[in-house]
Amino acid sequence: MGQTARVSLIGWIAAVSVAVWLWLLLGQGFFWRTDVRLPPRREPRAWPSVCVVVPARDEAAVLAASLPSLLAQDYPGRVEVFLVDDGSSDGTGELARELARRHGGVPLTVDSPGEPPAGWTGKLWAVRHGVALARARGPEYLLLTDADIAHAPDSLRELVAAARTGGFDAVSQMARLRAESRWERLIVPAFVYFFAQLYPFRRVGRRGARTAAAAGGCVLLRTEAAERARIPDAIRHAVIDDVALARAVKAGGGHIWLGLAERVESVRPYPGLRDLWRMVSRSAYAQLRHNPSVLVGTVLGLGLVYLVPPVALLAGLALGDPAAAVLGGSAWLVMTGTYVPMLRYYRLPVRLAPLLPFTALLYLLMTVDSAVRHHRGRGAAWKGRTYARPDAVADEG
Repeated sequence: MGQTARVSLIGWIAAVSVAVWLWLLLGQGFFWRTDVRLPPRREPRAWPSVCVVVPARDEAAVLAASLPSLLAQDYPGRVEVFLVDDGSSDGTGELARELARRHGGVPLTVDSPGEPPAGWTGKLWAVRHGVALARARGPEYLLLTDADIAHAPDSLRELVAAARTGGFDAVSQMARLRAESRWERLIVPAFVYFFAQLYPFRRVGRRGARTAAAAGGCVLLRTEAAERARIPDAIRHAVIDDVALARAVKAGGGHIWLGLAERVESVRPYPGLRDLWRMVSRSAYAQLRHNPSVLVGTVLGLGLVYLVPPVALLAGLALGDPAAAVLGGSAWLVMTGTYVPMLRYYRLPVRLAPLLPFTALLYLLMTVDSAVRHHRGRGAAWKGRTYARPDAVADEG
């Protein structure tokens, strides 16, 4: 009788998981589709001026593979690059100047703002300095891009044309991250898949929709919209600065767009699990607003959505409960099917799709580790800096 009750409970939980997956499949903005690319566009008669702002801290290892792609932009209008050296100790600024001398092309200015004051993250303090330098040139657009991002020669042209054609105040592309090592192939596509599940790209670009997000590696921003939204001052404490930027622009009445990139790629390697773990855990708890209740809900939700299907399938087969096995297998099948498009986008074999529950378990553990690190005073740490919760910063002020 006890065994029957346990099996029945597994079946009911699996049924809830199936229902959730059917809703995710059809009701969450078709997040799993990877066809949200730059919208239809036409070239403007007059190309607006653009200033590119690149915050960089200890990026010498990747700069040679990324900065020359900005200097080589085939853009018909006036463009200038500002690389802001955020207190690097590895010669990032000197290397940037050497690359500019070696490659020529788009004019480059390298400057440093010094250490950020209390209440600012280092990246946003660097962005603030770069934006201030850029505004002196009076550009119509700002391109905010990370130091590990490589752009195809026509990337800026395509971004500007899309922004002008669609009347967008911000056009952001999720750069194709590197997925070469075994751990990168397992974890990186899921990172983008989970992000799209939280912020369905179709909803981001819809006027009137509340969903707002951007990908910080590549954001083309109308200068007027940035000033109206007080970027970056209004988001100076944000660890997840790209989402905060998108929310500020949208709250100011701006029209934003987010999609997957075809001409923008990250050259930063994450060869081992430890590297990827650090990348995710540094901001996972910030995503949950440092709220223990939200953390518990997230852990339970991840378990229900990603872990219950394989557990129900295996338990149903082992305990002779065909209902649990069928429901668990059905949920796992839907989950696998929604992950296939992302693997194809990353040019990876679809045989990796059934491993998504294992990857989700890793993300669950990374999220818990992020919360533990935060409560030990080591949360939101990146390149030698640790950032407090925004409310803690406000209290100190």
